[in-house]
Amino acid sequence: MPTIKLVPERTATGRVQEIYDEIKAFFGTPFVPVNFRAAAHNPAHLEAYWQQYKAIMGSGSIDKGTKEIIAMVVSALNNCEA
Repeated sequence: MPTIKLVPERTATGRVQEIYDEIKAFFGTPFVPVNFRAAAHNPAHLEAYWQQYKAIMGSGSIDKGTKEIIAMVVSALNNCEA
């Protein structure tokens, strides 16, 4: 059970909603992953986290797909939910 209340997509407004839209486009999914919804209580924090995430997951010596697999395995090992 989560200890941090998440900011639902249906209640997001302003910059949080804009970032949510960017996140869904980046992942190609109809939903925002829980880690971003947990950070959305503070729009400045969500913005910084999103910028950092894009920098890490963007182009580099390891392709995005491999980075996503690594993230999925680490999440599974830590018993994280969607």
